[in-house]
Amino acid sequence: MAKTNPFADFDPTKMFDPKMFDPAKLFGDVKMPGVDMEKVVSSQRRNLEALTAANQLAAQAFQAIGKRQAEILRQTMEQTSQAMREVMTAGSPEQKAARQTELAKEAFERAIANMRELAEMVTKAQGEANEVISKRVSESLDEVKDLLVKK
Repeated sequence: MAKTNPFADFDPTKMFDPKMFDPAKLFGDVKMPGVDMEKVVSSQRRNLEALTAANQLAAQAFQAIGKRQAEILRQTMEQTSQAMREVMTAGSPEQKAARQTELAKEAFERAIANMRELAEMVTKAQGEANEVISKRVSESLDEVKDLLVKK
């Protein structure tokens, strides 16, 4: 019997799907004097929408990063194969050693560039998701302040 990954079909973008979790149903019957529950529910709905948007951005970024890593791996395998052919066809032992040194330096520089590219992709994705959450937190605090001031 083949083992399968129980999380393979897990979609993190569905964690905070407003269709799955409806604040209006959860808080709809709650009555508090002086509190506009519709505004509270509406605020919580926007919070869930922001979390969903941030999760979608993160999921898209993970896919893009994974795709890029696969491309890097493919390129590295092709370049390694080419390098081996070059070293094997080089002339004297001195020429082979010199070519190996050049190839090692090129491979190191490509590896650094690839790591930098992936780090930039992660940083950009993290910034985009954080921006969505930060904006919503700020709006949410303004909403709470407005609710309290109107009391």
